[in-house]
Amino acid sequence: MGNLSAAIAIAAGVFGPAIAIGMIGMKAMEAIGRNPEVQEKIIPVMLLAMAFAEAIAIYVLIIALTI
Repeated sequence: MGNLSAAIAIAAGVFGPAIAIGMIGMKAMEAIGRNPEVQEKIIPVMLLAMAFAEAIAIYVLIIALTI
């Protein structure tokens, strides 16, 4: 039963960060497409935002492994 609850927790908890990472990348590429000169400013901010979203998924994994 513990493995099933961990799998459900991971599946439910990683869904949000996955959507967030996709949207961050989509909007960053859209912004670069509209204004290519600001690529050097957008890419670091995009990567930082993706790292924060990925951290949430890592927290979910840690919590699920403790179940």
